[in-house]
Amino acid sequence: MSPKLFNPGPVDVSPETFAAMSHTMIGHRGKDFEDLYASLQPGLKEIFGTARPVFLSTSSAWGVMEASLRNLTKKKVLCLCCGAFSDKWLDVAKKCGFEAEAVQVEWGDAISPDAVRAKLAEGEFDTVTFIHSETSTGVLNDLAGICAAVKSFPDTMLIVDTVSSLSTVDIDMDKHGIDVCLAGVQKALALPPGLAVFAVSEAGMERAKSNPNRGYYFDFIEFAKNDAANNTPTTPAISLLFGLQYMLGNIAKEGYAARKARHLKTNTMIREWGAKHGFQLFSPIDRSSFALTCFATPETLDLSGFIKALKTKYNFLINGGYGKIKGTTFRISNMGNETEATMQELIDAMDDVLKDLK
Repeated sequence: MSPKLFNPGPVDVSPETFAAMSHTMIGHRGKDFEDLYASLQPGLKEIFGTARPVFLSTSSAWGVMEASLRNLTKKKVLCLCCGAFSDKWLDVAKKCGFEAEAVQVEWGDAISPDAVRAKLAEGEFDTVTFIHSETSTGVLNDLAGICAAVKSFPDTMLIVDTVSSLSTVDIDMDKHGIDVCLAGVQKALALPPGLAVFAVSEAGMERAKSNPNRGYYFDFIEFAKNDAANNTPTTPAISLLFGLQYMLGNIAKEGYAARKARHLKTNTMIREWGAKHGFQLFSPIDRSSFALTCFATPETLDLSGFIKALKTKYNFLINGGYGKIKGTTFRISNMGNETEATMQELIDAMDDVLKDLK
């Protein structure tokens, strides 16, 4: 039997979600699909904090991350880099043919709004890429502060990746003036991979209209045109949309405020477990994600043995770090469907395994 996933994505998917995804197949150019599409909009708009349409892309989040550059960038990109995924965005921007520079901090540190403001003051940047919750390091960057810094330069577009923060904390896209807000569904929305959700500001749409090389599959103008008819430009992942409908229904039943409070509580449980064992957070305590926890691996901990024993004895899987900090850190997810009860089961199992390793 496959292990239960407590790694930071894809996360565990409930049997009820899979059941919702097994809905009888429908055509995507007809009223049934239009009704399905329309039913998703209120819940998506709530968690994005926007009155704008939320588009559905049959891709990973990286598809929309690259698309945002192709739709919005005129010449020069500033990438805010603090971990594996934000660093990669710099490489992607260059591979798309754009001039790109970085505000770079050490992995485990958060991005400073003042540093962003100072770099933008040098001029010429028309687009900024920013990851709110850097999943590789567990850093939850200062969304309000970064947005305020970027929006003090009115002609600069702001693209925000909320892949591991969407639905766990407030995003407030419209309030903060975010031009593209995007996420994948395989993290806090607890769905299988293969679907990205994103919204684009009015200013972002106007910028896209003036960019000639948007392509087709990820053309924001095509998404907007089809959204007006409650549809998508190309064949969508219909089964995933039925799963998304189910998850958004669960969020409505639980209440969005209660969902955020649950993530805070379950995340606090893991932080307190780590503190009990003397494990240090890899990220600053006041800038740490509420969806996952990244610990620095103590020299005294046999990390590979710990992960293997946890899987062998309890069939739970956590993550042994990512990229250049693989092995020197480990990550535990509490996002999605996890509750105080399920996190306590994990904590009890980890305590037992640690006892055996001593």
